[in-house]
Amino acid sequence: MNEFNNYNRKRFEDIKHFDENECEFWYAREISKVLEYTEWRNFVKVLNNAMEACKNSNNDINNHFVEVNKMIEIAKGAKRKVVDYKLSRYAGYLIVQNADSRKEVVALGQTYFAIQTRKQEISEMEYSLLSEEKRLYQRNLTKKGNHSLNQIAKNVGVKNFDKFHNAGYRGLYNGETANGIAKRKGLRYREDILDNMGSDELIANLFRISQTEQKLKRDNIQGENNANKTYYKMGRDIRKFIEDQGGIMPENLPTPEKSIKQIEKERKNSLIKK
Repeated sequence: MNEFNNYNRKRFEDIKHFDENECEFWYAREISKVLEYTEWRNFVKVLNNAMEACKNSNNDINNHFVEVNKMIEIAKGAKRKVVDYKLSRYAGYLIVQNADSRKEVVALGQTYFAIQTRKQEISEMEYSLLSEEKRLYQRNLTKKGNHSLNQIAKNVGVKNFDKFHNAGYRGLYNGETANGIAKRKGLRYREDILDNMGSDELIANLFRISQTEQKLKRDNIQGENNANKTYYKMGRDIRKFIEDQGGIMPENLPTPEKSIKQIEKERKNSLIKK
């Protein structure tokens, strides 16, 4: 029985295709044959029911059932144009749900597409968690980087640290100070702008912080005014590098929906519940 199940799962895998963007899809006519529908007109009823189910679940049919024209061979080498559909994984799932459940291959198809859909859900969930971990790690690095930079800046004569850090922000953000960045992001009073940056924006700021620390030490910069000029120039040079590489300017990068504080709070609550 297991060999039979594996055989039928392989049949669904064998008719899977990939488009130019490496997105998987199935052709309706090929699925109809695997599901043992000998006549297309009988399968069309299943197809229509699946489309209706897609519509009722507030999904765009055109994203899951893409109509295409194909040429098929008929008698004596002649060809005829027929309608077919490129189906997403979700469309395939709806089709096997609306097919004749008395057929064993249909039941196996239901299992196959249910598992494939679950795999995608898990993958997306894992990606989401990975993205959060990445942000948390980078935010932690910026905290450590700022702490280390502050120690070096203090040693070279910096006393007004708000002015010092704003010099770095102004260089990287084309004149914007920390308050200006916070206002543009729509943050509340005293909400940390670094807690409301995505991975790419955090990386740009981390690079600015670490390189300034190295510059202050390497060139033996002395005096608050010189330190501020150094930080501004480093921010400006990194901005120029991003521009030269055709990258997105930091102020144009999207602000994440959740701040670092929100993510940390949700994780803490989750651990308490567990």
